[in-house]
Amino acid sequence: MFYQLYELNHAALQPARLYADAVRMLYTNPLNPLSHTSWGRSVAATAELFERTTRRYSKPQFGLAKTVVDWKSVEVTEKTVWSRPFCNLLRFERAVPAGRRPDPKLLIVAPMSGHYATLLRGTVEAMLPHADVHITDWVDARMVPLSDGSFDLDDYIDYIIDMLHALGPDTHVMAVCQPSVPVLAAVALMETRGDPFVPSTMTLMGGPIDTRRNPTAVNLLAEEKGIDWFRDNVIMQAPWPVPGFGREVYPGFLQLSGFMSMNLDRHIIAHKDFFMHLVKHDGDSAEKHRDFYDEYMAVMDLTAEFYLQTVDTVFVRHALPKGEMTHRGVAVDPSAIRNVALFTVEGENDDISGLGQTQAAHDLCVNIPADRHAHYMQPAVGHYGVFNGSRFRSEIVPRIVDFITSYGRQTRVAVKPKLVRTAKK
Repeated sequence: MFYQLYELNHAALQPARLYADAVRMLYTNPLNPLSHTSWGRSVAATAELFERTTRRYSKPQFGLAKTVVDWKSVEVTEKTVWSRPFCNLLRFERAVPAGRRPDPKLLIVAPMSGHYATLLRGTVEAMLPHADVHITDWVDARMVPLSDGSFDLDDYIDYIIDMLHALGPDTHVMAVCQPSVPVLAAVALMETRGDPFVPSTMTLMGGPIDTRRNPTAVNLLAEEKGIDWFRDNVIMQAPWPVPGFGREVYPGFLQLSGFMSMNLDRHIIAHKDFFMHLVKHDGDSAEKHRDFYDEYMAVMDLTAEFYLQTVDTVFVRHALPKGEMTHRGVAVDPSAIRNVALFTVEGENDDISGLGQTQAAHDLCVNIPADRHAHYMQPAVGHYGVFNGSRFRSEIVPRIVDFITSYGRQTRVAVKPKLVRTAKK
């Protein structure tokens, strides 16, 4: 009943949120003399802070209308090119001139770990000038009716394989964080089967391939509690009247509380600073806060079977690095990968996926030729900086672009392969 009580509490606060919003508008209206005083701005700031900390944040939009290709601004159109109950594949179609040599096809697999795919808006934006970008847009589990069936880690892997088939040959796949394991598993299974649609390159970024290396607080918690604790304490039924009523899920609001508790002092300071920015009429700083938390606070539910299977496989049993991972009864063998170039990226200060956890993929993919392995460690960035921010754009993106263009099947003969080396040993 905990999920139902949460929903009841959210509904009960609706009148208070409406009142707070009305107060905010009254005390920010320039026709109100009090709006030009510190006292008036303090009242408005208090009202806005209350409304923002008690609201439910809806799914954000990518909002990428333009990009730059060949030093020219071109329009971008977001299209759904593949769809299943739990995921839509989005393509960011660029209005490039007809007859222009096509850019590499890139499939970005977004994490299904609580936040929406829009968390990778900066990743998509940075890659758009260089590639025909597609991204997995995972669906909130509470919005999927029970009649559409279940969704677990095996289904996730099947979805990745199906999407690679839909995109066709010479596709490049990029996994950000959590999907590094299922992407590596999907590619291994495709190679085992001799699948002609195996991707040309695989880029794994900040992923938990082997969480025994430099374990973080997240890794240690999973090992300490065990899978039964998670099943008993975080799995709930989606409440009425959402479409997925009755589905067992790991609720987004629980995930958000976990995210925030890891750096609670930082979030408290950020909200205090937001209040002061409003009082001091620092609109730019306040807007940056709104933009970040509009994205950060928007969370989605995960199916119970996917969450529990992922925790058990990746964090409790370490099944992939131990050679014990299976997909529908078939062993996942990374050594079967021979034709896919592998690039791994890590952040020096990553507190989610510790240093070495992603690089471990190279030790598993032993039959990829030596000159088709590359690893890069970005100094002075945390987990988020691996796929977003100024260092990502200036240091990591050029290396990814160089890697996928060097090892793409259409360019493999014309372009001399370059090994991207780590920036710091």
